[in-house]
Amino acid sequence: MEEARLPLFSGTVGPKVFRHLNSANKAIDESGLPVATQNLVKLRASQINGCGFCTDMHSKDAAAAGETQLRLNLVAAWRDATVFTEPERAALEVTEQGTRIADGASGVTDEAWSRAAKHYDEEQLAALVALIALINAYNRVNVIARNPAGGYEPGQFG
Repeated sequence: MEEARLPLFSGTVGPKVFRHLNSANKAIDESGLPVATQNLVKLRASQINGCGFCTDMHSKDAAAAGETQLRLNLVAAWRDATVFTEPERAALEVTEQGTRIADGASGVTDEAWSRAAKHYDEEQLAALVALIALINAYNRVNVIARNPAGGYEPGQFG
């Protein structure tokens, strides 16, 4: 696959929608939720959703922000890895459960939420929830449009 089905970044509708999504992302960036956690959440949700474009983007952006290759390699197996902090593990658990809503009626369990609430304040939890929703939206757009992976350069979108 070399070209996307739809040129989402041209025309009038695509760029307008992405400006609004990016504005929401800016609020999350300014929330106090650690950048490393944000990067891990984006990467893990993108892996679950099979979004090659976003997996490419977020792994490269995380590496450019100083994330280690070891941790990037282990995001998909975070439960069995010793390289993530307890707060990161809690965020990854909420990310997985929030991303897999269609797989089960329970959504995010009370236990997973409690573990996250031990490490993040209400503002950070709001940012985490918003981030999970936002990355899932980006993933769906890119999977539907079949945006190809591999050509992203860190910081390409600002």
